Amino acid sequence: MSLKSLRKNFAYLLFFNFSFILNASDISIVRENGKLIIRAGDDLFTQYIYKDEKRSKPVLYPVIGPLETPLTRKYPLEEKSEGEESDHPHHASLWYTHGDVNGVDFWAIGKNKGKIIHQEFLEIKGNSFTSSNFWKDGEGKTICQDQRTLSFYEFDQNERAIDIEITLMATVEDLVLGDTKEGSMGIRMAPEFRLRGKVARGSCLNSEGIVGKSIWGKRASWVSYWAKFDKQNMAISIFDHPSNPRHPTWWHARDYGLVAANPFGQHDFERKPKGTGDMKLSLGEKVSFKYGFLFHLGDPLDSNVAQKYLKWSKENI
Repeated sequence: MSLKSLRKNFAYLLFFNFSFILNASDISIVRENGKLIIRAGDDLFTQYIYKDEKRSKPVLYPVIGPLETPLTRKYPLEEKSEGEESDHPHHASLWYTHGDVNGVDFWAIGKNKGKIIHQEFLEIKGNSFTSSNFWKDGEGKTICQDQRTLSFYEFDQNERAIDIEITLMATVEDLVLGDTKEGSMGIRMAPEFRLRGKVARGSCLNSEGIVGKSIWGKRASWVSYWAKFDKQNMAISIFDHPSNPRHPTWWHARDYGLVAANPFGQHDFERKPKGTGDMKLSLGEKVSFKYGFLFHLGDPLDSNVAQKYLKWSKENI
């Protein structure tokens, strides 16, 4: 289906009353050597890597979608595969962080950059876990803390999903989540999803009907990327929950495979005065965000992404 047809039919899809029933498969979570191994039945879904001296933050890697298809790039966690680029070593599969937290850059990696350090698991149960993490500057000083809950689902062989709720807490001092495009809930997709380059096969659409690289910096409830893998369209759709501050969020969505929901970067996204996007928390305050990742077959219309977003947003209150 062409992008022109997608846009033409998009408004119709929003109002189409499509009902669907999903049956979740068994999810297991096993703790092993600095990571949690998440399986759907007997098959690997992903790993939550929380203790790795080379990593500046916990990450999910690999992320295996429908039909056992890897949907995030290998680099920098492994040697790059054919068609991958060795750019942006901080784009490590799937993660949460931000580029300006009280002036400390947790997005990039290197000297004087911040690190998110796993403290403990508060619960590992069924298909989900909850962890606590310290955000430390380059000298090891704690800037703030987060508590995150990740839940994993496989509905059938065509759909897997991850729900992420993260709460940032000003436990040490007043907190400013700074105005920068370099954040926050991010994924670096497999090279097939790229919109440009030799191996590019990707297309993308957001909830407002905008297509292609123009979705960068735009506000939307969800974005969806899809590409051909062995003659079958695979897709990654990312949901921003209506309860999130500043919903619908802006999207740091690049044509080379990075996509990140970022509610803080108004200066970059809308050319507003620097600092417009700052979010300030006084000592003792906290703020929470909910995101959903749906890994599925088909383009957004074939997969009824708009309707599934509405269902997800109502169920995750």
